[in-house]
This record gives sequence, structure tokens and C-alpha cells, in this order.
Amino acid sequence: MIHAVLIFNTSGVPRLTKFYTPLRTPSQQLINKIFSLVSSRSPTLCNFLDTPELNALLGDRIGDEVRVVYRCYATLYFVFVVDTSESELGILDLIQVFVESLDRSFENVCELDLVFHFDDVHHILAEVIQGGLVLETNVNEIAEAVHASSQARKQSFQSANPLALGSGSGPRGSSLQAPIGWLTNRFTGVGSR
Repeated sequence: MIHAVLIFNTSGVPRLTKFYTPLRTPSQQLINKIFSLVSSRSPTLCNFLDTPELNALLGDRIGDEVRVVYRCYATLYFVFVVDTSESELGILDLIQVFVESLDRSFENVCELDLVFHFDDVHHILAEVIQGGLVLETNVNEIAEAVHASSQARKQSFQSANPLALGSGSGPRGSSLQAPIGWLTNRFTGVGSR
């Protein structure tokens, strides 16, 4: 099971935190501990490590061993905290799928994309992982689901917003020529002045 997905920069500032199991301690303490473990490792070492010291920080999972699997891309660490039932190489591949999905959405994802589009990042993560279990690993399927959701959100906004410019989609959209026209027709006497 996946216990947590974390993204933080090389300074240790978290950019995404998603926990799938309850914590015994504040999340910042866990993030600081994981960052100190990951950032102190040499780039020549493997990208996963057993961390028995994290067992006390995670919820009621004392008997389970916790493993940290991570990858560093430019200035960002992508970290998955998993138990021993997960394959380390499978999780490394899952990190790659997640990063490729982010790249498709943001075209060369960077730290600022994670900051300013955090809702989209959480949506992409939810397409990949739900409740600590892997749902989808096909990057094309993830990109299609995210694109469909984005289109539905835009159409919903346009149909609910009487001032939206559009091609006439929605129940009120066909009568709208422009936002100013809509306003002048709604106020009595404004258009006749």
C-alpha cells in the first residue's frame, strides 16, 4: 500500500503532500524527516531505502515496515512512502508515469506549475492513485481523463456564467452576443440613453 506521496524542492519546501494513512505526528515532522533522509543520500545510491524510524510517525502500522522510494528531477524530489508489499521498481515506474502525466498537462512541468496549479496536480494524482492503491498507469489514459475533466469544467463555467463569451453553448448562451450587450438588455433604460 502507498502511505504517502510527497513532492518537495531541494530546499525541503513541500509542494505536494498526500497522505493515505493517518499520522501519529504532525505531517511537517514526517516531511522534515523524509527530506533529511533523502537529501543526504549520494546520487550514486539506489532510489529506495528502508526506514524503520518512520514507523512511529505513521499511524497504527507498527508491524509493517515502511520504505521510501524517490526520484529527483531537476529541483524536485518525488517521494512515495510505501510498505514492503509494494515493488520498489514498480513504484519507481509509477513515479515516472506521474511525472510524464504532469509533463503532458503542463508541458515541461516545473516547481511553479505545482504551486500555481495545485488543484490540477491533485487531480492528476487522483487519476493515478486512490486510497493508496494504484488505479491507472497508462499515461495516455490519464491525459485523456484530465483533458475531459478540464473541458467539462470549462463548459460548466461557461454555461453558469452569464458574462462568459462563447459560441452559444448552454441554455443562456445562445442569446448572448457580448457581456455588455447582456448587461444593457437587463437594465431598463440603460441602452436607450
